[in-house]
Amino acid sequence: MQFAAQAAKEDPQVPQTLDAAAVRIWCSLALDALGRDREEIDAINVYPVADGDTGTNLYLTVESAVRAVEAVFDAHATGTSVPDLPDAVRAMAHGALIGARGNSGTILAQLLRGMAEVLCEDGTGAGAGPGAEGAGAAAEDGGDHLARALRRAAELAREAVAHPVEGTILTVATAAADAAARGAGDDGAAYGSGAAVHAAYAGARVALDATPGQLAVLGRAGVVDAGGRGLLAVLAALVEAVTGDAPARVAPGARPHDLPAVVESCDTDDSSPGPAFEVIYLLETDEAGIARLRRRLDALGDSLVVVGGDGLWNVHVHVDDAGAAVEAGVEAGRPYRIRITHFGAAAGHQRERAQRAVVAVVPGEGLAGLCAEAGATTVLARPGEPPASGELVEAIRRAHAHEVVLLPNDAELRHTAAAAAEQARAEGIRVALIPTRAAVQGIAALAVHEPDRRFDEDVVAMTSAAGATRYAELAVAERQSWTMAGICQAGDLLGLIDGDVAVIGTELAATAESVLDRMLSAGGELVTLVLGEDVPDALAERLEGYVRDGHLAVDTVVYRGGRQSVPLLIGVE
Repeated sequence: MQFAAQAAKEDPQVPQTLDAAAVRIWCSLALDALGRDREEIDAINVYPVADGDTGTNLYLTVESAVRAVEAVFDAHATGTSVPDLPDAVRAMAHGALIGARGNSGTILAQLLRGMAEVLCEDGTGAGAGPGAEGAGAAAEDGGDHLARALRRAAELAREAVAHPVEGTILTVATAAADAAARGAGDDGAAYGSGAAVHAAYAGARVALDATPGQLAVLGRAGVVDAGGRGLLAVLAALVEAVTGDAPARVAPGARPHDLPAVVESCDTDDSSPGPAFEVIYLLETDEAGIARLRRRLDALGDSLVVVGGDGLWNVHVHVDDAGAAVEAGVEAGRPYRIRITHFGAAAGHQRERAQRAVVAVVPGEGLAGLCAEAGATTVLARPGEPPASGELVEAIRRAHAHEVVLLPNDAELRHTAAAAAEQARAEGIRVALIPTRAAVQGIAALAVHEPDRRFDEDVVAMTSAAGATRYAELAVAERQSWTMAGICQAGDLLGLIDGDVAVIGTELAATAESVLDRMLSAGGELVTLVLGEDVPDALAERLEGYVRDGHLAVDTVVYRGGRQSVPLLIGVE
């Protein structure tokens, strides 16, 4: 990822056009800039939620874009061809879309998508000049094309936000587009890309300095908008990638000297605590599904941003009912990579670190909402796609606490979780890894979590609760196989208790009853049932009655797990 940035520094004769190589350099320089300024941008993050993560979210969004662009260049590395401009900008936009984090990161992804739409209109070399094929075909040479790309970016970003607010990244993006268009004037052909990006950067910087006068919460804090400040860093990288000239670095907390000491309050009442959760997910659906989703989520919360297109969308919203936000996605299409973050109970979402938090890996959307409402930061494990250690580290960071309890909830994740815990400890976070082997053990641990008691005591209590919970799952056999319970055929139902096949059956309810008999033969006080998406409520009613009839002293609780790898999870405490 550092190759492109180094090339820009070493070659003073950077061509003043935007081709595939320049896009590669731009992404790498933007990542470097956000890496340098990340903590400082985090520190001035007061809107829409003062959770101190705007710089981090923008960095992670651009990091995903960089990976996508580098993958395109790697694919051409063994041949004689090089990527053209459409290849590079589409990869950049798609990478940002699937990796977008937070409110500002999601908006940045849409800005890049808007630019890509225009830059791909004539990205096959037309007007690029005789040397274009040597560095990947370029777009129209001249600033008018780039100005139109910035205009489309600003328009798409505003359309993506349910209720646009001035004094934010949207304002800075619009100012950049306006400045680029003014610079082009009536003679766009004579207006080079270098002049266009310089004008866009200058306009964005002026707009950023004015944000405290447009948004009361910024004026009271004496800071500029964090998202706008991050966008300025991205535009500065674009200037350097196209011209070779790096604009002077701006202090993230800088504020114009002529701002009044007291800024008049805006219409929005930003003194209220606001929603408790941030919910983000990718969603596969059509335009009609997205329209329904926008209406549903707009009624549930605020800070709604929906970006993307062509069947793939990134959804971001702040809500009090995280489960309802996820369910809305399920009704609209197929949500995945679901991330739910609890802002914290402090009024106004103060960005000071919480003393303690819980991070839990969950196998389905329903449990993600359940755990989030219990105060946990969740990581969704899709069937066949367990989270990597980097995702767990990111979740630990998002929890924003001095002490974190990590619940992997899967025996296969023990090494991944251990690596994530070690990395987080190296960053100064106290992490306790409880080796939960199933989601029902994680639920049991979370049920006894008390953040007010001593950390060690809390970890011991949670570990004891998890250890006292036997776990089982009903899975469908994929092929004929030998098991501890005999030979199974493809399509048979397997009842696994504590990881081993104990029952082989053909009917879900009967197999579940056999599993419950075996588990309750050793005693128990509480049965937990987690139903998969396609399992009818009638099964839960039958199993509840079965437990009640055979074990009078045992209670049963039922949760909807959503899309998960198996139809039924069972826990016995």
